[in-house]
Amino acid sequence: MTQNRLFSSLTVSALILAASPAALIAQQAANNQPTPDEKPVGTLKVQAREVLLPVTVRDKKGALVTSLDKGDFSLTEDGRPQTIKSFTRESNLPYKLGLLIDTSRSVSGALENERKAGSDFVDAMLPEQPRAKDPDQAFLIHFDREVELLEDFTTSRDKLHRDLDEMNATRVSSRDDTQGPETTGDDRQRPSNRRGGTQLYDAIFLASDELMKHQDGRKALVVFSDGVDRGSKDTLNDAVDAADRANVVIYTIYFKGQEERDSSFGYPGGHRGGYPGGGGYPGGGGYPGGGGYPGGGHRGGESKPAVDGKKIMAEIATRTGGHAYEAKKREDLEPIYKLIAEELRGQYLLTYTPDKVDNEGGYHKILLKANKGDLQVSTREGYYAPGGEESK
Repeated sequence: MTQNRLFSSLTVSALILAASPAALIAQQAANNQPTPDEKPVGTLKVQAREVLLPVTVRDKKGALVTSLDKGDFSLTEDGRPQTIKSFTRESNLPYKLGLLIDTSRSVSGALENERKAGSDFVDAMLPEQPRAKDPDQAFLIHFDREVELLEDFTTSRDKLHRDLDEMNATRVSSRDDTQGPETTGDDRQRPSNRRGGTQLYDAIFLASDELMKHQDGRKALVVFSDGVDRGSKDTLNDAVDAADRANVVIYTIYFKGQEERDSSFGYPGGHRGGYPGGGGYPGGGGYPGGGGYPGGGHRGGESKPAVDGKKIMAEIATRTGGHAYEAKKREDLEPIYKLIAEELRGQYLLTYTPDKVDNEGGYHKILLKANKGDLQVSTREGYYAPGGEESK
């Protein structure tokens, strides 16, 4: 059976590594030792002040490029050139994955296809026989008027298949809906939500901050939604910042659904960069790459007019170094999930040591470019230095 609103009861590790975003992956990689009955697990030694970036490169036709080295790229941090220390493909480093699935009414027509595509993705990313040490793991969240953890981190395909099969929209309770959804046990005030809602930002924030933040290994979220948030207490900036602090890459799958509400439901909290052209393939569109925000420190900005769900989903993916896809029809979901699995297995890992030390926990813009102009590079737009976290 599913587990209702378990975020408030999840055990949170008391130890937070006070190093770069690379530290979690560095510790994991350093501890990996092959055993006689399993394939060797790749290792990646990263020093405490080094930054690690997952990098995906595609050619102009959208095909993955997997034969590059560090000499094929130039890197800047806050506009200053940096020296790339290593640039490798470590396909055997374990993954921590999260599936975040919108089950609101507007996308209900694609739910059966989403169940099948999600199950196939689980089979592609989780081995039938998990490694005894440092296995790949995944969890499942669905969100609509509430955010619900259906399955915590597991190596079991069967558990995830079962929960995907049983996944449905949250039932409307008899309580006064004006009180707003009770997503977690914290005491932050949530705006009233008389119309139900789709708590996209809360789902990303909770998955990043409460589930992913204290995990080792490579980490990615796959989010299926129409991209229009209604009723979250967290803003888009809150959600993306949480993903940045947890070193999580987000892949988004936009599905327009049965109806698009008016644009007054855009996202609060301002916009911190240019909007990429939407979507991804299948369905057309480009491959969002680098970009960012000027200077270090916390990213913020003036409030901008609301945007549509497709642009929001593209923005989330671009800013975290993932990729935005559009399912123009329900049948697109399975090939899109296959492309995401292919991309995750084809990532490079880049490390570098910043030329300036920041002990204050500021945000730093990264721009990675391929020397060949016809290659499109996707990676995180920046990172938070060790030394502090801003309170909410």
